[in-house]
Amino acid sequence: MFLVGGSAMALLGSSRPTIDIDFVGDDVAPSELHKTIMQLARERNILVEPVPLERFVPLPEGSDQRSIRIGQFGNLEVFVADPYSISLSKLDRGYDTDLEDIVFLVQNDFIDLNKFEQMVYSLLSRAGKFDFNTQILNHLQELKNRLA
Repeated sequence: MFLVGGSAMALLGSSRPTIDIDFVGDDVAPSELHKTIMQLARERNILVEPVPLERFVPLPEGSDQRSIRIGQFGNLEVFVADPYSISLSKLDRGYDTDLEDIVFLVQNDFIDLNKFEQMVYSLLSRAGKFDFNTQILNHLQELKNRLA
């Protein structure tokens, strides 16, 4: 299971609170495992949400090799999804908490700002296939301002 969102940030050490668990998954046609996870979560009043990350943003090259293993819990192996992919989706959305999460990832050496900026510009050519926010470059500038 690959986590994204606030739960992923918490597992990496962020102190920002979160109320749900977002994981990489298909929200339209979930796998059997994801159906089971969502059913168990409902029974325990835990908010979980599958996030089809690859439908929202173009995944950067090498994203499958940058996931961070958290651990094995019974038969379930848990990872934080590629921090660059998470950051790209957060930059695209551009909420204040999203930018703060990216600041956390940069300041804690989970991503390199220069490499991330290069990824953003290189992925813009593929943006037409996705629902990229037209303000993404403004969000990038705001991120850089916060890190200055």
